[in-house]
Amino acid sequence: MRAAHAGAGRWVVKIGSALLTACGAGLDMAAINAWVAQLVRLRAQGRQVVVVSSGAVAEGMRRLGWERRPDAIHDLQAAAAVGQMGLVQAWESCFQTHGVHTAQVLLTHDDLADRRRYLNARSTLRTLLDLGVVPIVNENDTVAFDELRFGDNDTLGGLVANLVEAKLLVLLTDRDAMYDADPAQNPAAQRLATAHTADPALDAMAGPSGGPLGRGGMQTKLRAARLAARSGAATWIVGGAIENVLTELAEGADIGTLLLPEQEPLQARKLWLAGNLRVRGRLHIDAGAERVLRQAGRSLLAVGVTAVEGDFRRGDLVACVTADGREVARGLCNYGAEEARQIKGLPSSRFAEVLGYVDEPELVHRDNLVLT
Repeated sequence: MRAAHAGAGRWVVKIGSALLTACGAGLDMAAINAWVAQLVRLRAQGRQVVVVSSGAVAEGMRRLGWERRPDAIHDLQAAAAVGQMGLVQAWESCFQTHGVHTAQVLLTHDDLADRRRYLNARSTLRTLLDLGVVPIVNENDTVAFDELRFGDNDTLGGLVANLVEAKLLVLLTDRDAMYDADPAQNPAAQRLATAHTADPALDAMAGPSGGPLGRGGMQTKLRAARLAARSGAATWIVGGAIENVLTELAEGADIGTLLLPEQEPLQARKLWLAGNLRVRGRLHIDAGAERVLRQAGRSLLAVGVTAVEGDFRRGDLVACVTADGREVARGLCNYGAEEARQIKGLPSSRFAEVLGYVDEPELVHRDNLVLT
């Protein structure tokens, strides 16, 4: 099974800051050269590869002599601007020794929240791959505002896997796998060899997130795996320091944790909706509406909405949540927040009476809605 998921196709390989910078000591050129040599071998075997590279902020911190990751957004942006210079040069020089061209692709959340920009990013990445170029993708920390940030490059890796319709997302980390408990706290912790992304038991196993250099942790890797699963991609969480780790994966080695998708890949438009992190509001729905969405695949009607949160406009993305706060779907709302508050709980036949007009009979049409 592992070998089947590691076969030919597109791979997205995300490498974390701690690995790339030897835990903050500066870019580890020996490690980068080793990963590049393996990526080149994967390409020779018929795979296309995209690299999602952390390390800009960590490398900038090293160059600026900072020992702790700053909290202020302008300090982070400055560190990213300084570090990005060395990071992209490192990748380019290593790939050039093998005669392989690279391309720097910097993304913000805004690029993927807007449908046209999402499609542009998708087309650019796929064109680069068709040209035999290896895209080096990073979050554009230098210009991203706090509310626009992906929050970690694991999440970005999951979204890029969706963009290029990858077969496999590989998350190289400073841990060798995902465990059923924290091995640092519990010596009896067992490695998870294989699991399904939808398994709710994984959430408790993921533990706390974050580290001194990066923003992620096992929680964000699980989130990334669930994002990647929406386009049918499996995710491999594995230690980046393992010798020949990528070629070992390609041969189906029993290392790391393989997280398998359970659902069919979403259509392109619904994939964009599912991966869009900028939710502008929340529609609280009753049990009947939840049943209709989950079982019948129908539109969300105002009659099933019990409360409206947020300040959103017509066409903005909203989440549909149950009484206990569980998100069951998200979609583009046909009415703004104030209008939605006025018509919640009402049949569409009363919209004209309350609002003075009717735009659409549905609050969220099924073509613009996806289960989450």
